[in-house]
Amino acid sequence: MNGNEKNNPLGTAPVSGLMVKFAVPSIIGMLVSALYNIVDQLFIGQGVGTDGNAATNIAFPFSTMCIAAALLLGIGGASCFNLTMGRGDTKRSGYFAANAITMLAGVGVVLSVVTLVFLTPLLKFFGSPDNILPYAKDYVAVSAIGFPFLILATGGGHIIRADGSPEMTMAVNLTGAVINTILDAIFVLVLGWGMKGAAAATVIGQGFSALLVIIYVRKFKTVPLTLSHFKPQFKVVSRICSIGMASCFNQLAIAVVQIVLNNSLKHYGGLSKYGESEPLAVAGIVMKVNMIVFSIVIGLAQGTQPIESFNYGAKKYDRVKSAYKLALITGGALSAAAFILFQLIPKHILSVFGTGTETYFELGSRFFRIFLFFTWLNCIQPISSTFFTSIGKPIKGVFLSLTRQIIFFVPILLILPNFFGIDGILYTGPIADLLSGIVAIAMTAYEFNLMNKSKT
Repeated sequence: MNGNEKNNPLGTAPVSGLMVKFAVPSIIGMLVSALYNIVDQLFIGQGVGTDGNAATNIAFPFSTMCIAAALLLGIGGASCFNLTMGRGDTKRSGYFAANAITMLAGVGVVLSVVTLVFLTPLLKFFGSPDNILPYAKDYVAVSAIGFPFLILATGGGHIIRADGSPEMTMAVNLTGAVINTILDAIFVLVLGWGMKGAAAATVIGQGFSALLVIIYVRKFKTVPLTLSHFKPQFKVVSRICSIGMASCFNQLAIAVVQIVLNNSLKHYGGLSKYGESEPLAVAGIVMKVNMIVFSIVIGLAQGTQPIESFNYGAKKYDRVKSAYKLALITGGALSAAAFILFQLIPKHILSVFGTGTETYFELGSRFFRIFLFFTWLNCIQPISSTFFTSIGKPIKGVFLSLTRQIIFFVPILLILPNFFGIDGILYTGPIADLLSGIVAIAMTAYEFNLMNKSKT
């Protein structure tokens, strides 16, 4: 056992205490990312109306893709950093942290430029009806300016947490969220700037968060970072990407699902009594409310990452399994509570986001109750996917991250509505959730068995 392992609390402190230390800030960070969209939707629903809510749903894949890039480099960089620290290789660890920061900023700029250049065709591809397109263009044309800030703040928060400063990660995310909320109220409700105002509030909040990341990285505490650490190296970046792929693909899969879902809702909604716009508005609210629950679960999973990575590198497999099981139990309890709320008071949740027609509330209530029926199983897949990433097995993590959205959801979504119309869309959700949960349980149980054998 080397000196680094002996002295590092990740290898010695109680797992439950470490989970609180790392998971709580991670949960808050993920909640803040979800609340950026929720807060915009709340004020847009009150200030613009149902069409504005539909527009934010069309724009949602953009933010999801930004989060995907942030997790690719942030989770990848953080996992590589902690794995090398767990092995006592402090010389290499700094390159993983600094290269991740450089790439986060660069990818953000690229995504911003591409979005602004191809804005209209992208929005139409994402499923925007003609009457919603002006609202969506107003929103994304402004919010795209903040993509570099969003990616740097989100991904950089993971690097800061890996450096042993989860409280700073929490401060980074909370600062931007508070600023966004205050400015949303001023820009949308007081000044009447509508979609552009909501987007501007988001960009300013994200800008402040990104600034805090830059300030922290200048005084990285675990290992000193020099300018040479920030120069991109192919081997370092490729390793970061291979480890962060599972978390990235999970978000990209969500974006793909959102795009296919939007187009399906537009088509089959137009064939139903609900029309094209109401299903889009309803789905946007349901998906974003569910993202609050999903964000807590992902935050729990991310909180286990330093614990699992370090202890797997140190071959302390019992601590690895304890962190996983604790996250699963906690996530399961929270998901079950959300399931109860979605079944009992869906109309009350919808009313928070503004008024609507009788058919709007009818569809929304059914969407909550049917589409999210297996919400209480949703925790298994992201926690298991992060587990495999944390122990340096990215291929398994990538596969698990794709099960729910790509392997199960999209094919079922393309089949069921042909027979059951818009109802087929509603029943796609619970079927995909059930199947992906079963696969995740089986794969993790097998991996635990391998760990047990390696100890004997």
